[in-house]
Amino acid sequence: MASRRSGFILLSFKRNLHNRLSPNENFITKTKSRHYGQPVSSTHPHLISEGQVTPGLRKEEFLQRRTRLMESISKCHGQTNDKMKYDNHIVVIPSATKSYMSEKIPYIFHQNSDFLYTTGFQEPDSVLVLHSHADKTLPRHTSSIFVQKRDPETELWDGPRSGVDGALNLLGVDESQEINSLETYLDKFHESKKRYVLWYDFYNSPNPKIHEIMRKFVDKSFKISCESPRPLLQSLRLIKSNSEIELMKKSCEIASDAFIRVMRFSNEREECNENDLHARMEYECRIRGAKYLAYPPVVAGGNRANIIHYINNNQVIAPNELVLMDAGCYLHGYISDITRTWPVGGKYSSAQKALYQAILEIQEQLLSLCHQRISLDKLHISFTKLLGEKLKELALISSRSTEAEAYQVAQEFCPHHVSHYLGMDVHDSAAIPRSLALQSGMVFTIEPGIYVNEDNMRVPKEFRGIGIRIEDNILMTDAGPILLSEKCPKYIDHIESIMSTKR
Repeated sequence: MASRRSGFILLSFKRNLHNRLSPNENFITKTKSRHYGQPVSSTHPHLISEGQVTPGLRKEEFLQRRTRLMESISKCHGQTNDKMKYDNHIVVIPSATKSYMSEKIPYIFHQNSDFLYTTGFQEPDSVLVLHSHADKTLPRHTSSIFVQKRDPETELWDGPRSGVDGALNLLGVDESQEINSLETYLDKFHESKKRYVLWYDFYNSPNPKIHEIMRKFVDKSFKISCESPRPLLQSLRLIKSNSEIELMKKSCEIASDAFIRVMRFSNEREECNENDLHARMEYECRIRGAKYLAYPPVVAGGNRANIIHYINNNQVIAPNELVLMDAGCYLHGYISDITRTWPVGGKYSSAQKALYQAILEIQEQLLSLCHQRISLDKLHISFTKLLGEKLKELALISSRSTEAEAYQVAQEFCPHHVSHYLGMDVHDSAAIPRSLALQSGMVFTIEPGIYVNEDNMRVPKEFRGIGIRIEDNILMTDAGPILLSEKCPKYIDHIESIMSTKR
């Protein structure tokens, strides 16, 4: 990577140009050539349409999200005792900050999901501030974005920033200011209010610098009531809009197509290596438009599939072994999360087929239960019971085991929950309990598994060293569950057919 010193001459030229331009022409001379810190319709027409803040999501949707958040806050406090009721609320949601692997070498930037959800802004070291108006003659709330100022030297090395004017134009907020004015803004708000509630998540701050500002701000006052907006934000995120659903469908389609390619690729290799499959999955997702993989994928051959979060992905897979791949892609803020288990040699053995078919049948039963709109926790209880029954059928445990005994052993054969919410994060809306009844607009996984370690001497030899998981992404609708990852093969005959088909 180049040293900053080598850009001195070019930087001097840009400074001279900067000094000659009028304020309206400063640094970027024409509106049509104006660049932002993220894709916009004028610079990335292949990705984003006019009026959208991020691909697929318009300004109006982000405004609706901010409005719904403030309405939730008002409703939440409107139900309290009148003596404790607060009419004034200020919400502070920081962006993420850059992280560095070494000096001047950054990790890929990933925005704080709550900040991205409420703004669509993808630059680091920014803050959204919302504050309500007790005066009924004013709008319900004011939205302010605090961003990094434009700086020719920094932008020469790191790319363009939107700046104050750009952020105001792009995001549809009420006002925009430089980030270094945040403290002054908060102090003025504090001085103008008798009492108010500060909504800021002190326990999950993604930005140390902003967190320090907020800590000092709270220390100044005795009249602040503090609460976290995280549960309210994640309640909103739990139910997906039509635009979000379309993005999640596309993310699932990309990952599903990539899985098919990786399955074929695994059977074409003279020696199948986990790292090769990892690389192929990322390649296939990215050439289809995904930004990157949604998380470090699990690519576990043979007995390594019994390590639930195995991500070393550095071993050779024997021709007679299964490979368990848990992978998904990140597309414009939304992700997919799919797991498939297939034989790299092209055919399941009889023992592999028996375990696989058992898990597949369980998954189909769980999907059917979703029509009853039970919670994810109740879905997990049903899964454990079903797995216990299958363990007896396959003689992995004694057929004389009681239901309670089978239930307990089933938890050892599959130690993870069978489902989680899905959306902007892999385990989306983590602050929301899985005890809620399924509602239309929720997206979640169903991922039954069975893990038989090679040193488990209590089971028949042919089953040892086999780990299987089948994971799909589900959208709940008024008509029932819809399989978003339906294109990803999971039936035995389909997978074996794909493995035998040469490109």
